[in-house]
Amino acid sequence: MEQQLCQSSSTPPAGRHGGENAGTSAMDRGIVTDRLILRPWQESDAKSLYRYARDPAIGPVAGWPPHVSVEDSLNIIRTVFAAPETYAVVLKETGEPVGSIGVMFGDGLHSAEMQADEAEIGYWIGKPYWGRGLIPEAVRCLLRRCFEDLGMAAVWCGYYEGNTNSRRVMDKCGFRFHHTEGGKTSPLGDVRTEHFMRMTKEEWERSNVGTTK
Repeated sequence: MEQQLCQSSSTPPAGRHGGENAGTSAMDRGIVTDRLILRPWQESDAKSLYRYARDPAIGPVAGWPPHVSVEDSLNIIRTVFAAPETYAVVLKETGEPVGSIGVMFGDGLHSAEMQADEAEIGYWIGKPYWGRGLIPEAVRCLLRRCFEDLGMAAVWCGYYEGNTNSRRVMDKCGFRFHHTEGGKTSPLGDVRTEHFMRMTKEEWERSNVGTTK
């Protein structure tokens, strides 16, 4: 696995407080990569979120509907994106959020094989930024967070049949195919086949031999 920058920002985002170690966790401070800042979503991000999430090429392939208005995007920020370990994917060079990435824990909605000490990473990025390696860069840093900070024993990624872009990210990041689950109802209400990839902590440690934080 290629070496890259993954470090916590020195300054927590304004307006985010609470939690046992408010202002001190990586979630509060944000995570800095070579080209990105992964930070909590803010209400002021609604216009940028809508700009990319309204694209029908983004949501449906992952099982969620395109956003229909800035107000719709704001509601998503206040609800779905308010979940722990959910980050806006922000370009360093512009400061604009262009995608989302997050860590999901066992909730019965993902693979039935996920254990209590395992998690799943989900992600998307706006179409203008496809093919630039930005999401693999973000995923690698969240893998480090899962294994080093959150104590996960394994991390999963899932993709619906036909979502080749998502599968390509998983391959680049070193995930291995684990199993397929058919007859799964997506959030859009249709029935799909979902493939699951997995990486254990031991596999991640072996792939990072010789790298630094």
